[in-house]
Amino acid sequence: MARGQRKTIEEKIQTKQELIDALLTRIESEKRELEELLQEKRLKELEAVSDMIDDYGLEPEEVAQALQQFLDNREEEAS
Repeated sequence: MARGQRKTIEEKIQTKQELIDALLTRIESEKRELEELLQEKRLKELEAVSDMIDDYGLEPEEVAQALQQFLDNREEEAS
């Protein structure tokens, strides 16, 4: 039985390099999509916090001060 013509080593190298290049392109695309999803998640979380601040009628400065007090207390407890 006749087999197809065998690939030369150069052709095999080129094929592998093309595969690697395609995979690297795919990885970069997936990284961009992941970053977009993380940004979307962060925005939703910030919107939830903003809604909570509005619901309680707080000013951003009050929230920042409360968070700072919380962090200070937590730091004291850890010591």
